[in-house]
Amino acid sequence: MAAETFAIRVPDSVIADLAHRIDTTLWPDELDSAGWELGSNLAYMRSLAEYWRHGYDWRREETRLNQLPQFRIALDGIHIHFVHVRGKGPAPLPLIVTHGWPGSFVEMLKLIPLLTDPAAHGGRAEDAFDVIVPSLPGYGFSDRPRDRGMDPKKIAALWVRLMQELGYERFAAQGGDWGSAVSIALGLDHAESMIGIHLNYIAGRFLLGGTLNVQPEDEIASAYLGQLRAWWDTEGGYSHQQATKPQTLSYGLNDSPVGLAAWIVEKFRTWSDCAGNVESIFTRDELLTNIMIYWVTETASSSARLYYESRQRPLSLSLSNRVDPPVAVAVFPKEIAMPPRALAERGLNIVRWTVMPEGGHFAAMEQPELLAKDLREFFRPLR
Repeated sequence: MAAETFAIRVPDSVIADLAHRIDTTLWPDELDSAGWELGSNLAYMRSLAEYWRHGYDWRREETRLNQLPQFRIALDGIHIHFVHVRGKGPAPLPLIVTHGWPGSFVEMLKLIPLLTDPAAHGGRAEDAFDVIVPSLPGYGFSDRPRDRGMDPKKIAALWVRLMQELGYERFAAQGGDWGSAVSIALGLDHAESMIGIHLNYIAGRFLLGGTLNVQPEDEIASAYLGQLRAWWDTEGGYSHQQATKPQTLSYGLNDSPVGLAAWIVEKFRTWSDCAGNVESIFTRDELLTNIMIYWVTETASSSARLYYESRQRPLSLSLSNRVDPPVAVAVFPKEIAMPPRALAERGLNIVRWTVMPEGGHFAAMEQPELLAKDLREFFRPLR
C-alpha cells in the first residue's frame, strides 16, 4: 500500500478536556526541601502546568509540525506514521532515524535540516541525506499494536519494509534509546540492507547476554556491570515498572496530563546535560510538545509496552552474534551508563567512536550540530 499524506488535526474537544484536567489536578504533597531527589519537583510541576494551561499554544505547535512532510503507511496490518524529507544534494543518502522513550519524532526537528540541507548549515551538499523519521509502533501517530510481540526485531523488519516501499533497497540507520535497539536489530537481521549504523546509545544489557550477570574473570564486563547496577539501583525503577507491569502504570498516565508530564519531564532533566536545570537545555514549548504527542494520541500505555515486549525477547550481542555492517558510536558525556568501547566491540563492528564534549541522552535535541557533524563524517566514505 502506498503512503498517504498526513497532517495532525487534534479535535478542539481534546484540547478543552486537557485544560479541564489540568485545572482540576489533585496535587500531591512533598517533603520539605525535597528538590528533585524523590522525583519531579512539586513547585516546578505547578509552574509547568500553569504555563501549559495559560501560555502554551498547541495550535501554533501543530501548525509548525505540519510544515514537515508527514505520511502514514500500512505495513503488515499496522499503520506507521513517518516524516520524509528529501535531501538537497547530488546524491542524498537514505537515513532512517528512530526515536526512543520518552521521546517522539519531534526530537529530530533540529537535526533534520542539518542533514537534509548541509550546504545551508555550513556543510557540503554532497553530504546530504534523505531523512526518514518514523514513529515507533505504539507511539505518536503510528497505530497501537493490538497483538503481542512488537519488539525491536519486529520493528526493524517493518523499517526494512518501509524503506523498500519508499524505494530504498539499502540505507543507513541512526538511533538512540529504543532507536538504538531497532538500529542494532537492523544490523543483526538485515545486514544486507544496511549501509552503516550510527548510534548515540548502547544498552549495556545487550552486551551482557540480556542479563546483569557476567563471569567474574571477565574484568571488562565485570567493571562495567558494577557501573550499570549502580545506575539501575537509583534510576532504573521506571524501566522495571514498564517492563513488568506497564498496564498498571497506564491508568494514571492516560488519565492525568500532569502525571504524564511528571513521568516524562523527570527523565529529560535526569538524562540530559542540564546541570539540574532542565530549561537550560529544553524550552518549555519543546518539553510540552513532546508530552502532547503522548497525550493527544493516548499512547502512554502502548509506548510503555515496548519495554515489556523487549523483555520477552531481549536483544543479545556477542562475538558469535555480532552486527557486521560498519557502526559509529557518538558518546555524549551525560548519556545513561554507556559501555566501554572494548565491551561494545564484542557485539558491534565499530569503526568510529567519538567522545563528545557535551550533551546527554537526547542528543538530537541537545546537540544537533555535533550529532549531524558526526553523521556526515561517518557516512562520507560509505556513500
